[in-house]
Amino acid sequence: MAHGVSGYEFMNQKAVVEEAMKGLVDEIRSDTFGNVIGYRKGEGEGERPKIMLAGHMDEIGLMVTKIEERGFLRFTQVGGVDPRILPGHEVIVYGKRPLTGLIGVKPPHLTPREEANKAVKMWDLAIDLGLPEEEVRELVSVGDVVTFKRQVTELMGDVLSGKAMDDRAGVAVILVALDNLAKYRVQADVFAIATTQEEVGLKGAIVSAYGIRPDIGIAIDVCHGETPGVPEWRTSSLGKGPAIAQGANIHPKVYEGLQKAAKELGISTQPEPAPAATGTDAWGIQITAEGVATGLISIPLRYMHTSVETLSVGDVEKAGRLLAAFIASVDGRFVKELTIWN
Repeated sequence: MAHGVSGYEFMNQKAVVEEAMKGLVDEIRSDTFGNVIGYRKGEGEGERPKIMLAGHMDEIGLMVTKIEERGFLRFTQVGGVDPRILPGHEVIVYGKRPLTGLIGVKPPHLTPREEANKAVKMWDLAIDLGLPEEEVRELVSVGDVVTFKRQVTELMGDVLSGKAMDDRAGVAVILVALDNLAKYRVQADVFAIATTQEEVGLKGAIVSAYGIRPDIGIAIDVCHGETPGVPEWRTSSLGKGPAIAQGANIHPKVYEGLQKAAKELGISTQPEPAPAATGTDAWGIQITAEGVATGLISIPLRYMHTSVETLSVGDVEKAGRLLAAFIASVDGRFVKELTIWN
């Protein structure tokens, strides 16, 4: 429920992540790009393997582009916002102070017949703050960001729904993994990163990987959960475990190591074909500097890029346990074999 669209994670999401990492890592810092980096030192002296974990903490949102007569606000998107979901949404406009507003739409009684069956375009919508124009102009400026106002809803079983599960769920997986690492002897140095600006170009992951130069990078993100009307082959099932990606964006030995860890723990996983770039932080990490051996764990998620994104908490917990077991399996020999894999 914390707010922080791409480029504005510092609003309050960054502080939430830093607080959650306390006690799980040896050191917490932020870089100039706003990434939150938790460092956990491995056991032993000398050169240790370096593993980078990346889950992005930014969310999609809106930005004010114009203040119109009577105080209505025109806006554009930050990240991939689907205009179909916007009418009827409550929002928070971050002007001189947070302002609650809503996105209205013409009632059907007043909509011309030729418009009634057409999708509403984003530039035809406006935010209504309920304030006079003079007060709106005093409190709001073009360029102010807007987030969706939404509570978390508990559905049946262990299913949760809310905004920004993409990819706060990935950050949660990292926290579960860090907690589980206490059960193991871990040789690798772990860099647990809540990355920024993934939704506008994987930027936080790229600069983090460039600075850390990890031997292995694991991105944790979401994939499409099974949904009515969506082709089955493009989705994974909620509650049946995390999905592990395989393909050009993924190093075969890292993929093998993740599957082995899952098997040893008795955790079921689901396949996620990735024939090319995945569109996740995994892609940004893999092609940074000289290249990084990369893996991707995904949490099945329904209704992606809406404010009712829906997932199974059990999948998050299983992914975290799996990730911790994999990290514990990495030693110098594992890293050496990354360059001779065939």
